Amino acid sequence: MIKHASRGVPLVTVSLLLTGCAAAGGTPAPTHATAAAAPQASAPVVVGHEAVPEPKELPGLGPRTRAQVPEDTGQAVVVTGRGRNSSESTVVLYERGADGWEAVSRWPAHNALKGWNDDHRLGDLRSPVGVFTLSDAGGLLPDPGTRMPYDRSDGFSLSGTGFRGESLAGSFDYVVAIDYNRRPGTSPLDWTRPLGAERGGGIWLHVDHDGPTQGCVSIAREHMRALLRALDPDRRPVVVMGDAASLAR
Repeated sequence: MIKHASRGVPLVTVSLLLTGCAAAGGTPAPTHATAAAAPQASAPVVVGHEAVPEPKELPGLGPRTRAQVPEDTGQAVVVTGRGRNSSESTVVLYERGADGWEAVSRWPAHNALKGWNDDHRLGDLRSPVGVFTLSDAGGLLPDPGTRMPYDRSDGFSLSGTGFRGESLAGSFDYVVAIDYNRRPGTSPLDWTRPLGAERGGGIWLHVDHDGPTQGCVSIAREHMRALLRALDPDRRPVVVMGDAASLAR
């Protein structure tokens, strides 16, 4: 696995980072999201005299969202917000096996201060709803053992305080770029915005600082390490994210 050593991307200042999640941007993948409930089997199908359960689907997703999950995806990080305007959510890592999708990890999380938006804009303090690929990782700290391209850079340094007065230090020790309004295959610090700067960018999964984000999704440090080690580019991982009502559409 080739790792991004620091790719010559200039250091990003805190003020820039804080315009997204830190900062928001990327390239959408199929849009989709799933609820935090455990997978449930459909009614069995009778084959001859034997009842064979249907493969398990990602729970909590409606037909529109489910249709946006690529057929070749083998890993899905489902972020389900408590409500449209809530900054609290749950992250569940699902993996697809012979019998369908199975939940392998479940963690509490934060999302943007004002909740979720189907049409994310720079500075709206809402996380984008959708299904997006996960292509690149990085952080202030050395690679914890991920198979994803990883950019270790001082550009992930952060200081200051969050919306609740909490310290932001260490929030970008580990990050996974969400491919919303960004160019996959580059460092999370790359500032290219294919949809235009007004659509935001820099939407990441990163270390939780015990408070709402600008647009990203954050989980505890140990959970970020576990996620980085679990994600496998060969399984074409995606994130499915949004409030439960949006994901159920």
